[in-house]
Amino acid sequence: MASLKDLRARIGSVKSTKKITSAMKMVAAAKLRRAQTRAEAARPYAAAMRRMLAELGAGTRGQSGLPTLLAGTGNDRIHLLIPLTSDRGLAGGFNANINRKTRDLIRQLQAEGKTVRLLPVGRKGHDYLMREFSDLVVDHVHGSGGKEIPFSAAAELGERIAAMAEKGEFDVCTVVYNRFQNVMSQTPTEMQLIPLALPANDAAASADAPVYEFEPGEEELLSSLLPRNLQVQLYATLLESAAGEQGARMTAMDNATRNAGKAIDRLTLTYNRTRQTNITNELIEIISGAQAL
Repeated sequence: MASLKDLRARIGSVKSTKKITSAMKMVAAAKLRRAQTRAEAARPYAAAMRRMLAELGAGTRGQSGLPTLLAGTGNDRIHLLIPLTSDRGLAGGFNANINRKTRDLIRQLQAEGKTVRLLPVGRKGHDYLMREFSDLVVDHVHGSGGKEIPFSAAAELGERIAAMAEKGEFDVCTVVYNRFQNVMSQTPTEMQLIPLALPANDAAASADAPVYEFEPGEEELLSSLLPRNLQVQLYATLLESAAGEQGARMTAMDNATRNAGKAIDRLTLTYNRTRQTNITNELIEIISGAQAL
């Protein structure tokens, strides 16, 4: 049985931990409000731009010499995966879910005879992939470190991916990220960035589909808008991931604070029982000594 001194030390240690987790929960809650607002504000713009580019690209279906960002290389042999994780832990299963989904996707592609390359964003994903698939990692990108994500970060990443695509370093590019649902739920999601997903042939040829005339022209518009669309989609996924991280951390720290409170209650009860037992034993010894006299 632990001594009273040991129990007091453990109670003090758990109380200190509870203060830390409670403070981290409040910080995550404050950051979550801003991150959630930005993520939700970016969704309609990213969805509208993706839909517009898909409809615009559908009009060029079957043509030769299309931009790589639209049509890819014509193959699907080399896949570039971009998992988005955080730089810090203490966020429950936020990073583990992305690592697990990336691992499953790698094994699935390899089973199909595909070549996989990895460009992780965030330290947690990079560390995991370097342990499990170090030969597949071509490079890595540092995360935001918990700070607000500027559009310039997505623009820089988009330019890097576009340059790799133009050099033919991959055929298909897919980003894996946590889509923010609510504080309790972040859904691991994969989205293909290159080549651009186009609507089905029957949908594009529907009689009810509107007919557009473009000025200055489809090819010129695509060459201008495709790089921008890539950056916008990356920015939206980065915002979703940032909001999911704060939501997961808030939930994890809330659970940790509750568990610390329960541990304090159990330790306090054990301390009081041990103290009462010691007092009872001392009284028995005193009474026994007095009777012996």
